[in-house]
Amino acid sequence: MEEAQAHGGAARQAASDAKKTIARNQEARHDYTIEDTWEAGLALMGTEVKALRMGRASSWTPGLEINGEAWLYGANIPLYSQGSWTNHAPTRKRKLLLHRAEIDRMQDRVAAKGYTIVPLELYFIGGRVKVEIALAKGKQEWDKRQALREKQDQREAERAMRRYVKQARR
Repeated sequence: MEEAQAHGGAARQAASDAKKTIARNQEARHDYTIEDTWEAGLALMGTEVKALRMGRASSWTPGLEINGEAWLYGANIPLYSQGSWTNHAPTRKRKLLLHRAEIDRMQDRVAAKGYTIVPLELYFIGGRVKVEIALAKGKQEWDKRQALREKQDQREAERAMRRYVKQARR
């Protein structure tokens, strides 16, 4: 009996530690070449967390500002429907929780020409809201077209392989 409870608790723990994506910045991977990524915590108010748990993040194309501290701006977290006067401002600046050494390293690398820091994904992990941010370099227009062509070629190759496997089974 105790063993069954222990396994059930482990399953619940694993489920709570699983990464649950809330929002993804689709444009970032298309517009930038990703060089390095970091995971940062996000300082939120209670109603913001409740709204995110309801899956309410929308139009998620935020920016990042680093000036001694890291700030996320332009991320729209709609109002919590059951919130009262304690509700949050939907597009306020939110502080990213990073170590000083990480912030300094980011600032040094952004000082190099052509680099920027972009948020990639917003997710829950272990009951906490995290943001994946990346050091990125802007792509030229031809880079974007080439990446789309490669993705399309990969899709066509996978389709051809599936067709071949289906015919081989017959």
